[in-house]
Amino acid sequence: MVAFQGRERQLATIGTLLPEVGAATGDPHPGQCLLIRGRRRIGKSSLVEAFVDRAGVPAVFFTAAGASAEIELEAFTEAVRSSTLPDRAVFDDATPGNWSAALRQLAGVLPDDRPSIVVIDEVPYLVDRVDAFEGILQRAWDRELSRKPVLLVLIGSDLSMMEALGSYGRPFHQRGKEMVLGPLNPAEVGDMLGLAPAEAFDAALVTGGLPLLCADWRPGTDLWQFLSTELANPVSPLLVSAERSLAAEFPSSALGRTVLYAIGSGERTFTNIAQAAGGISHSTLTRATQVLIDKRIVAGELPISTGTSKDRRYRVTDPYLRFWLTFVGPYLAEIERLRGDITLQRIRTGWTSWRGRAVEPLLRESLARLLPDGVLPSAPAVGSYWTRSNSIEIDIVGADRGPVAKQLLFVGSIKWLENSAFDNHDLLALQRHRLTITDDPIPLVALSRSGVSTSGLDAAYGPTDLLQAWQTRAA
Repeated sequence: MVAFQGRERQLATIGTLLPEVGAATGDPHPGQCLLIRGRRRIGKSSLVEAFVDRAGVPAVFFTAAGASAEIELEAFTEAVRSSTLPDRAVFDDATPGNWSAALRQLAGVLPDDRPSIVVIDEVPYLVDRVDAFEGILQRAWDRELSRKPVLLVLIGSDLSMMEALGSYGRPFHQRGKEMVLGPLNPAEVGDMLGLAPAEAFDAALVTGGLPLLCADWRPGTDLWQFLSTELANPVSPLLVSAERSLAAEFPSSALGRTVLYAIGSGERTFTNIAQAAGGISHSTLTRATQVLIDKRIVAGELPISTGTSKDRRYRVTDPYLRFWLTFVGPYLAEIERLRGDITLQRIRTGWTSWRGRAVEPLLRESLARLLPDGVLPSAPAVGSYWTRSNSIEIDIVGADRGPVAKQLLFVGSIKWLENSAFDNHDLLALQRHRLTITDDPIPLVALSRSGVSTSGLDAAYGPTDLLQAWQTRAA
């Protein structure tokens, strides 16, 4: 199954829970619960569907749709009726009148002598639409469901709500194990698409590691062939996935989208974002950015150094969404007129500049995963440094903690150009910048797409080295 290239580890992790259910049939509470959270369109539902198919045990899979509590209950009842549970016909004879009765009735039709699976997808919709749903679910689990050999899988795309669901003080606290499903990492993207390391990082930036987008990229095809094909198709996943995700994230909030567009267009400071969003007030922007941060769509970061700073910078966390907000979303009308060729040329013109900034967080994370390596130490915090005026920007700062460090471990520069190596000029600039944040001769490191043509660095890494960090982690 193409969409599950690189997902075998997650499938295996979920698969370890089912034997626990089967082995615990003599236990008064043999049930197991798993809470899965991840960004929209990351492949959570498809992953669990693949697991259910492979498991081969009785199962019901229900997906909430954000409708009223009554409509959701009808849909849940229908899902049980059409499931593979052996006693599902009970729901034909008796239709539950509320969610408490529905979950109690579900527990009654689950097998006693063999494992089964119950999947509830998009749980945050139920929490939002059904009064006291968390409490209803907790009581049903404690009193009935957990007494059956069942694996209950709860899935949600609202990251903050799903994280809160199992947190201290909430009804479902400590009743389930948690899994966070992220995008395919650059190594998985490269393997899936048959790309060399440097091109794998490019593909990760454009697709964001979303399986749906990667599945549309024919193996061996280069970036520009892929974009040419996708921009010629007004309904391609590259064009519509972001719009659908945003519609789900902000069904009635135009302000959140406006602020997100401002950040996605390249604005990073609070003042510039406010201006780009139409001159909104400080308090309004503070609330809007906090919502985006809570949803994990935006990150608000401070420079790493031994001093304090209030110069927070904002960025879109999902590389694909960042690409879409810059190059695709503003020009959808153009693409719908079948002039994707104009859009493609615009991307070609702005690609080097955009990629230079967009790739930095991904490369910093790659470096953090790679270390220690015998040259550089492991760094609990790997970020960057800047001043309010931007007169000094240091691409990489490794420290014992962030944003206010006790000890700086190394500093570095990123040069991610096809035909330009990291040279003496870059080294001198990095040495000058090091002096602005420390007098200690801490190591200097360069991340370069096209190699290094100077001496004086303590460490240097290219695309192959950085991709290896992900391969090691995924192994």
